[in-house]
Amino acid sequence: MKSDTTMSESQLSDALHRLVHAYKSHLRSEVAKQNLNLPITHFRALKGIARNPSSTALSLARRMQRDKAQITRVLKELQEDGLIEKRPNPEDGRSQLLLPTRKGQNVIARLLEAEQHTAQTMTRSLNARDVQRFTELTAHMVANLDEPTDREN
Repeated sequence: MKSDTTMSESQLSDALHRLVHAYKSHLRSEVAKQNLNLPITHFRALKGIARNPSSTALSLARRMQRDKAQITRVLKELQEDGLIEKRPNPEDGRSQLLLPTRKGQNVIARLLEAEQHTAQTMTRSLNARDVQRFTELTAHMVANLDEPTDREN
């Protein structure tokens, strides 16, 4: 028989998997309604570039925790699609700053609409305090996962 801790850890794991799956599924549906036909990595990169006006390929790869070569390929495709542009980095001549184009900004706005609709649907029966508490708890859990544990040492 499982201990109470093991049972609750299993329930937490199952709940998190169901939440992530349901969220991604609903978001994919909303993105499809917006006729946005980009892979999720492209969306994440585009959002990251829009949020940070001093983005470079290396800084984006670090923030996304992805291999620089993979991000370089994504950036090439985003540039080919006319969603981003590269400009010389005045602080480092070896790198280029990444900026969304007007077309890229339009895609980001539509993606944010899809995300907002998904979040509203997901939280429609919750009050603001519940949402705030959930946000705090998830931030705490992420921080716990980012800290090294005894097993990792």
